[in-house]
Amino acid sequence: MIRVLVVDDHPVVRSGLSGMLSVTEDISVVGEAGDGSEALALVESTQPDVVLMDLRMPRMDGVAATGAIVSSYPSTRVLVLTTYDTDTDILHAVEAGAAGYLLKDTPHAELLNGIRAAARGETVLAPPVAARLMSRLRTPAPPPAAQPSPRELEVLAAVARGLSNAEIGRELFIGEATVKTHLQRLFAKLDVDDRTHAVTIAIERGLLPSPGR
Repeated sequence: MIRVLVVDDHPVVRSGLSGMLSVTEDISVVGEAGDGSEALALVESTQPDVVLMDLRMPRMDGVAATGAIVSSYPSTRVLVLTTYDTDTDILHAVEAGAAGYLLKDTPHAELLNGIRAAARGETVLAPPVAARLMSRLRTPAPPPAAQPSPRELEVLAAVARGLSNAEIGRELFIGEATVKTHLQRLFAKLDVDDRTHAVTIAIERGLLPSPGR
């Protein structure tokens, strides 16, 4: 029996997925979560084999939750199920450690087979997603990005602790505008577009310590 945790911020979608999976003989839904924070708590208590993960959710998004789950619960596989198939979304999910990436228009049978494949440790990619990844692999790699400066990492460490720009400025004795400048430079160097992804990528690259260390 494959134990599945369903994570999506839309209650109707969660219920629909859970209902569909619950009538499948070899799949058991062990819980539902409305955001990444809830998912983390439920992974600890339910120990699912596969987490069916949406990407864009409040509080903690799917990429951040995926990174945290893969880091803390390596035996749990995260299978992204989303409506978004942009290069940025796909790459962030894969970099965070997702075992697969499917779209919400995936046929019922393919979704079930994807869950089974993920549980076996296989990589699962929707055809459009696989095509995008192959296209990226064929594109010459850009020059290596500059590494964040010690000051930029100080700012990012404070972001990881949940501080606002104003609080970071007071703690580091710099202006709020300077904090924003450091963050903008960090986003460019890490190839991200928001604070959550910046922290996630920095932890994965060893630029920041993992939570709890």
